[in-house]
Amino acid sequence: MVKHIILWTLNPELTEEEKKAVKADIKAGLEGLVGKVPGLLDVKVHVDGRLASSNADVMLDSTLESPEALKGYAVHPEHVAVANGKVRPYTVQRSCLDFEV
Repeated sequence: MVKHIILWTLNPELTEEEKKAVKADIKAGLEGLVGKVPGLLDVKVHVDGRLASSNADVMLDSTLESPEALKGYAVHPEHVAVANGKVRPYTVQRSCLDFEV
């Protein structure tokens, strides 16, 4: 299995109300991919409970069957639609950690 962890920083020009809506859209969009993307076993998007010591706003914690499943996820049309429509327009920084478990 593969863990795919992403941290995003939202655009600081967004208002707090906009950030709340963006976080909800990211969470719904990415968590909604389970069952649609082959090999995607689990997705949790963390948007609440952020402490002041954090330097990111949103965390994706996902589990995939294999490195091949991760490659397929990256280009799957439904994932690309969420990334292009709900994530990329509102984020200014992305960090990724992929590892086998």
